[in-house]
Amino acid sequence: MKLKHFILSILLFAAAKAFSQDVKFTASVSKNVVGTGEQFQVDFTVNGNASSYTPPNFGGFQVLSGPNESTSMTSINGVTTETISLSYILMGIKEGEFTIGSATVIANGHRLTTNPIKIKVVKGRAVPQNNQAQSSGGNDNIPATSAANLSKSLFMRAVVDKTNVYQGEQLTLNYRLYTRVNIVSYQVDNLPDLNGFWNEDIKSPQQQVQMHVENVNGVAYHVADIKQTILFPEHSGDLTVDPLGMTFVARVQVPSNDPMEQFFGGSYKDEKVVVKSKPVIIHVKPLPDTGKPDSFTGAVGSFKIDASIDKTELKANDALNYKVKVTGSGNIKLLKTLSTVFPPDFEKYDPKITDTVTNSENGVSGSRFYNYLLIPRHQGDYNIEPLKFSYFNPATGRYFTLTSKGFHIKVDKGTSESNVTAFSDAGKQDIKLLGKDIRYIKTVDNNFSKPGEEFFGSFGYYALLLIGPVFCFGAYKYRNWLIKTNSDIVKVKSRRAGKIAAKHLANAQLQLQANNTKAFYEDIFKGLYGYLSDKLNIQYADLDRETIAAALKARSVSEQLVTRLLDTLDLCEMARYAPVTHISQQEVFEKAKGIINDIENEI
Repeated sequence: MKLKHFILSILLFAAAKAFSQDVKFTASVSKNVVGTGEQFQVDFTVNGNASSYTPPNFGGFQVLSGPNESTSMTSINGVTTETISLSYILMGIKEGEFTIGSATVIANGHRLTTNPIKIKVVKGRAVPQNNQAQSSGGNDNIPATSAANLSKSLFMRAVVDKTNVYQGEQLTLNYRLYTRVNIVSYQVDNLPDLNGFWNEDIKSPQQQVQMHVENVNGVAYHVADIKQTILFPEHSGDLTVDPLGMTFVARVQVPSNDPMEQFFGGSYKDEKVVVKSKPVIIHVKPLPDTGKPDSFTGAVGSFKIDASIDKTELKANDALNYKVKVTGSGNIKLLKTLSTVFPPDFEKYDPKITDTVTNSENGVSGSRFYNYLLIPRHQGDYNIEPLKFSYFNPATGRYFTLTSKGFHIKVDKGTSESNVTAFSDAGKQDIKLLGKDIRYIKTVDNNFSKPGEEFFGSFGYYALLLIGPVFCFGAYKYRNWLIKTNSDIVKVKSRRAGKIAAKHLANAQLQLQANNTKAFYEDIFKGLYGYLSDKLNIQYADLDRETIAAALKARSVSEQLVTRLLDTLDLCEMARYAPVTHISQQEVFEKAKGIINDIENEI
């Protein structure tokens, strides 16, 4: 019994190692060469649960916005992957080459660090002095002054459009600066955590901070919105909007006894002032239980829903696209997967979710698209029942339920139908054996041994005892071989390049069956480019015609095969933007498969 448990532990350990997912923490930028005064974005992404994030050093750049957090979840064949991204909007201040330092994070008990990124700043437009962030040594000699001395001339407020909201209802937060003095430079001391809120920054299309004049208690101030954010309360109760802290260098006038200076407006000095907005309390009410429908999954706002299909008649084993569009304003990015019910004989894939959303001072509005790929497996007439979608409208304080259209689908007999056991979605019951009757169950005598014949002490008994240690030793040797084989990442990627390309081609074949031309060519293009990136050990972003041709020729791939590959890539690229009629999609699919097989054989 102990030997059995030991063998089971070894197998579980080997399985855990084989199926564990590597957590990666990466950094990327929208561009590596920028001009002075030009904005660009830096993203830090980790594919798993993370904590203890330490931001990098942005020396040489002005941080205009960030960190802006976004989370996405992908579910494929029941395996869910969570990806967290932190983005910053930076601006180049002066010319030269600068390095964005490494960021660190703790994920799955491991400390992960990103690689430093080099950015070249070239001459662009002039950066106004009052927009430059305080450098490490530019204002160190300016004496620090209490904010109380300039509290009436320079202060900051956190302004929200509403303080009493429902859970999940959106509200807009502005950190607003009021000033009556000239600002030489500034820096952000601490960004608000905004705990208890799901938040997303409003990115202004204008690069410069826009100032306007506002009267406060009869006094005119220059006012600017430093940071604008849309908030969604995640739970009920009193939630606190954290303060934003900044340090400004203000140029203020000082009295002078010199008549010349008085004539020309007096003298000035620069003073360092620390400014912090006051916290704001948001009273969040829970969603009412009265009238809450069963189909409600957390949507708060005002929405419309529409459903459509791309065909009403098809053959068994052909693909059908069922599309749902949810449009409106509210927590549209937080919507959960729709509760769809399809016929039992329909094979359903996880939906492809696409957002077309705009963030503005009025909140989040736009559309979310759910595209379900369905494959009916058998002949017959089927009905796709209407979809119910419920939401809570905070303006009226009521729940609403929307119902989409239902569809009748006629499925003709396909060419590859076979005797398949179909299961319904409701608990995988209602077993149906198609094409055959249930076979007769024959009973047999359950006397498996004769008197006097015992298994204990027999040859089979000792053989089973010996199999355990042999299997354990084999598992140990296999584990060492697997570690050694996978230690060279470049060879692993090259070895698996064909399998990964085959997955893209399989998706392309599904799009071909669905007659989705654009998606078909995109999958072919991604499959070829992903295969070449892994096979040739070249970054995906660095691949172009010249690089691909040079790398393949260096590996003794024939000129004719290289030409076929480049022609196919050009065809796919052109077909993504304009219709192609001189060659069929099936022929393009076969050419892509043949090119990958020929490259594998020659390399």
